[in-house]
Amino acid sequence: MDHRIGRDGTAAGTTARAWRSHAEKRRVGSSAGSRRRLAAWALGISLVAAGAVPAHATDEVNTSKGLTAEGAPLALHGYDPVAFFTVSAPTPGRADLAAVHQGATYYFASQENLDRFEADPERYAPAYGGFCAYGVSVGKKFDGDPRYWTVSGGRLYLNLNEEIARKFNADVPGSIAKAEAQWRKIAHERVEDL
Repeated sequence: MDHRIGRDGTAAGTTARAWRSHAEKRRVGSSAGSRRRLAAWALGISLVAAGAVPAHATDEVNTSKGLTAEGAPLALHGYDPVAFFTVSAPTPGRADLAAVHQGATYYFASQENLDRFEADPERYAPAYGGFCAYGVSVGKKFDGDPRYWTVSGGRLYLNLNEEIARKFNADVPGSIAKAEAQWRKIAHERVEDL
């Protein structure tokens, strides 16, 4: 069983450079790309307003408030879920490389990562919809912070903060077993109801 545990402390400069690069590309971006994003956003708003799609991922997936250009809320705080497996680090995704899975939008750092996700989303999507794995083990749905992550048994687990990640990582198999049992009970519950 593999255990890769990370915290984004040393990659802060890399992350800042990646976001600056992303912002620069968006400023220089093509007008066709901008029109396409605007059209997707307008379609998403129209579908939500018409009731054709849920307004949010019904608390089964941890998402940010608001909608993306794809018409669904943002998952994983905009980080690329595939990168945790390929580069063993939290990596910001790009809005122009996005996929919707289970009512939530995931961003990707590269076309290759997007293609991998689309081929097998269950492999790369975070466990428990991206909620804090330790929180799920005690029957709660807390925010999962991509800076406090673990890959174990081929699954991505997020935690709320450094202290909670230490508790989870002290007994990864035990924490996962508890979380699996609790998730069956709380997966369809609203955050407010827990």
